[in-house]
Amino acid sequence: MLDFPRWKVWAVILTIVACFALAIPTFVPENIRKTWPSWVPQPVVSLGLDLAGGSYLLLEADTKDVAASRLDSMREQVRSVMRRDPRVEIGDISVQGGQLSFMVRDPSKVDAARERLLEVAGSGAGLTGQRVWDISVVDSTRFVLRPTQAGLEEAINTAMDDAREVVDRRINEFGTKEPTVVRQGDNRIVVQVPGLQDPQGLKKLLGTTAKLEFKLVNDISPQQLQAGNIPPDTQVLPYAEGGGQIAVFRQAIITGDMLVDARQDYDPQDGTPGVTLTLDGVGSRRFAKVTQENSGKPFAIIVDNTVISAPRINEPILGGSARINGGFTVKSANELAVALRSGKLPIALKVVEERTVSAELGQDSINKGVLAGVLGTGALIFFMLITYARFGVYTTAALLVNAVMILGIMALFGAALTLPGIAGFVLTIGAAVDANVLINERIREEQRMRNRNALASVQFGYKEASTAIFDANITNVISAVIMFTFGSGPIRGFAVVLAIGIVTSVFTGVTFTRLLVADWLKRNRPKTISI
Repeated sequence: MLDFPRWKVWAVILTIVACFALAIPTFVPENIRKTWPSWVPQPVVSLGLDLAGGSYLLLEADTKDVAASRLDSMREQVRSVMRRDPRVEIGDISVQGGQLSFMVRDPSKVDAARERLLEVAGSGAGLTGQRVWDISVVDSTRFVLRPTQAGLEEAINTAMDDAREVVDRRINEFGTKEPTVVRQGDNRIVVQVPGLQDPQGLKKLLGTTAKLEFKLVNDISPQQLQAGNIPPDTQVLPYAEGGGQIAVFRQAIITGDMLVDARQDYDPQDGTPGVTLTLDGVGSRRFAKVTQENSGKPFAIIVDNTVISAPRINEPILGGSARINGGFTVKSANELAVALRSGKLPIALKVVEERTVSAELGQDSINKGVLAGVLGTGALIFFMLITYARFGVYTTAALLVNAVMILGIMALFGAALTLPGIAGFVLTIGAAVDANVLINERIREEQRMRNRNALASVQFGYKEASTAIFDANITNVISAVIMFTFGSGPIRGFAVVLAIGIVTSVFTGVTFTRLLVADWLKRNRPKTISI
């Protein structure tokens, strides 16, 4: 059991050296790391919100928006499905009182209209199978669609899951490290961003819905606009920053789901900041067709129902790209590009709670955690040395290697160290000591109780103890996996450090120390060992 083939010796050494190399950047100040060549990897262990300081935001969704947007979406779907061949002629669609209604002009086509409505009304809400929409016919030709509570709850749940994904993408695009974005209850999202001391830019970014639309401008007279005499297919939207109002057709030419990319850039003519958009194949073809057919007419670029700009179409735009100009600064243009690039929020979010954790408080926690770790490790090393002599030295070496390996692996995977993570770190040091105590006691028992020689005592000691060590730590790994899967924030941080620490403590406690002991036995061939 103490025979180590050469490849295994080198595998152990290279593993330890690699972990040391990964851990080194964490101990080097950032200003020095910046001087390193760009090709040198610089993985570091980032600090969590409770250690590095940062911002905590609690976002709450306005679920009334979901009900309104469902009605708007259903209105467009009804229009689309009724235009299909053979066409079913219908009157104006009314959206009032939380329901949608319209009249079928030809009474003989009521059944055909009902079949088409069933296609767009959905088969059922989730596992319950309850209807998403109630469809009824009044006065023999007027359809009334009412959203059911089950359908509304399913829509809110889906919107919140999608919103969490969008918030997560936006924060990552913002350039922050190790953010935590989790749902809380039915309509809230918790955001924790370590290292961010000024949350104003983040709040503005998260508060932007980023619903992008291109619509043709309806050239109605100012008198008609002022009198509110607006055609049914037209809506009036405000310009950004109090620039008045403009009438646009309801039908959108381009929507945000046709967007491939959005980047902040500068106008080649005057150098002002703006946002360049790249459209997908469908969007490019539609944009080219509309600009070819409407040359000389203006179209509006709309974000969150606010007109950013309304340029005139001077010539067909065939390249699948467009540019938004609207009095941007570099910062505001970049924020809009990030919001558009990360997708549209399916539901409006507002900040209901905001807290900032100071870096000084986090540094104080780090100092106390480091002090506790140093004192605890020092006490353990002292105990191991006076109790197990040479084998205590091996145990001490294993503890130090274990600590560096944990940091190296955390840096490799980009894991963040939190205050609970420090607790997990110290806990794994204790687990490593447990493993070595178990091995050393088994060796002592084999030598004193069974009168085995040094080599046999070590062989049987490692063999008997290793089984118990593996069994005990497998249960700890299972616990860590469960905590990581179902936990969030600090609990996940604790689980990550615990899982990594258990693996490294078993590696250093069993394999690394066994390698050291085997090397010593081969070199010295002792008949007995002092332990």
